[in-house]
Amino acid sequence: MPKIENWDNLPEGIRCHLIDRMRDRAITIADVNQLRLWIESNPEVPDGDWYRDFGSFKICGQGSYPKTFLLRGQAAKGESL
Repeated sequence: MPKIENWDNLPEGIRCHLIDRMRDRAITIADVNQLRLWIESNPEVPDGDWYRDFGSFKICGQGSYPKTFLLRGQAAKGESL
């Protein structure tokens, strides 16, 4: 299984999209800190679609790349981590 990429290794387009979604969905500093701690744990992720529910938001990805953020009530597709 691949490991999630850290922020510095993400393609610029993905980083920009994630920053835009953080703003659009009002992801807080506390939320970002939860996400940072999870990413620093170097988690394995499936090759296909996946998501991780943090309670106040979800992060969705595909393979080693996170792709977008969703709000609490929004449906996510893929494997729950």
